Amino acid sequence: MKTYAGGWNLYELVWLSLFSGMAIVLTVLMKDTLFGFTVFLTGVLCVVLAAKGNLMTYVFGMYNTLGYAYLAWGNGLFGEVGLNLLFFVPMNIIGFVMWKNHRQGGKLTMLQLNKRGLLLVAAVCAAGSVALGFGLSLIEAQNSPYIDATTTVLSVMATLLMVKRYKEQWLVYIVLNMFTVLLWAIRTAEGSPDGGMMIIMWSAYLINALYGYYTWNKGAKEALQ
Repeated sequence: MKTYAGGWNLYELVWLSLFSGMAIVLTVLMKDTLFGFTVFLTGVLCVVLAAKGNLMTYVFGMYNTLGYAYLAWGNGLFGEVGLNLLFFVPMNIIGFVMWKNHRQGGKLTMLQLNKRGLLLVAAVCAAGSVALGFGLSLIEAQNSPYIDATTTVLSVMATLLMVKRYKEQWLVYIVLNMFTVLLWAIRTAEGSPDGGMMIIMWSAYLINALYGYYTWNKGAKEALQ
């Protein structure tokens, strides 16, 4: 596929323009706040740059992490709040350093797990989701505890795989994004004013995760040659 300035291809430019424009339209129609728009936009930039293996993903990711934590707090999603503040903030810093130190010719070196590694990831995600879900269900103000727990555990696992540069992070992200869309759909049905924007944002992440797996799969194969 033909590339343009900065190594962007046509798909990436169209994708970024489409969802950025959608964010502006939804912000106006839904009378959303400028803050909500900035969280959406930095999230889109973060995941697109991650699919490209670009270091700037962690810069935009830091703002998105803090902004999303604030929105989740207002919606009673305390698992999401804890995840973002206690895990994603430090991992943004660690990820930036690790990605910077594993580049060849300006490109990120991408890896892949073996079958045993994949089974271990699946087992940890399943067990962790059940255990955390039970814990969150004990919090009176908690909404959708088991779905919230699942998105939290999958987010942790995907981020760890991302920092370690494994392509399988995108398989975890695909499942994560599906559950998070469901989570915010429930919150929207229950009257959340931020739900519509969050559904669009996480749907955008889902599309990007599919593209991210395609890109990283090629990158991992190239690294083995």
